[in-house]
Amino acid sequence: MAWWRRQKTETATGVDSGDLPDAPGKPLIRLQGITKLFKGDADEDTRALANVTVDIGRGQYVSVSGPSGCGKSTFLAVLALLESPTAGHYWLNGRATERLSPSERARVRNIDVGLIFQSFNLIGDMTVYENVEYPLTLRGVSPADRKQKVDAALERVGLATRAKQRPGSLSGGHQQLVAIARAYAGRPPILLADEPTGNLDSKSGESVMKMLDELHADGATVCLATHNPQYIARAERHIYMFDGALVDQPIG
Repeated sequence: MAWWRRQKTETATGVDSGDLPDAPGKPLIRLQGITKLFKGDADEDTRALANVTVDIGRGQYVSVSGPSGCGKSTFLAVLALLESPTAGHYWLNGRATERLSPSERARVRNIDVGLIFQSFNLIGDMTVYENVEYPLTLRGVSPADRKQKVDAALERVGLATRAKQRPGSLSGGHQQLVAIARAYAGRPPILLADEPTGNLDSKSGESVMKMLDELHADGATVCLATHNPQYIARAERHIYMFDGALVDQPIG
């Protein structure tokens, strides 16, 4: 049964957030009181996110910055539906994400969200070409259009000659470029990038940032986690984090 036809159900916190009503200015992303705990040694919890509340509008270019360990990667993982919050609520395009089934969450990641993460999130059994093509296949793009988009994306990142290789045979930098090509070819409405230039040289890094600029100019909502002041300055809005919480100014 589709998510929008379900009866309301209670969440782990005992409260059903429900879907956001349609209204002018409804945010694309809304986090309310998001906390994320991870189990550590001796049953001590590690608090990765602490009561995070924020709205992100459609088409915004947002930087997320802060010192290492401040929660940037976990913040993006929650937005990508790769992690579920321990407490709080997350609405994506008005949908209460806690009410989505695992298959619905996977479909959102494959179709609506482009991921450029440090873990790459590539499918090891697929070739480079097939990894880049996969989101387009799910969207029903015709074979001819898929080939044109994939070829152009791989050429753009300099991996056209590696199209038949599998991700496991590539270096970390090349795997990161595959993830970038996948997002560039798919043109997702939401792009989440976690240190997308971290494994690249400065020339390749600048090329990648230009690709993110192009995707944003085409209407994508971009959330970029980075330490680089020059990359932070490219964003139109800045989110600062420290010890899992949002802060008004950069710390550290």
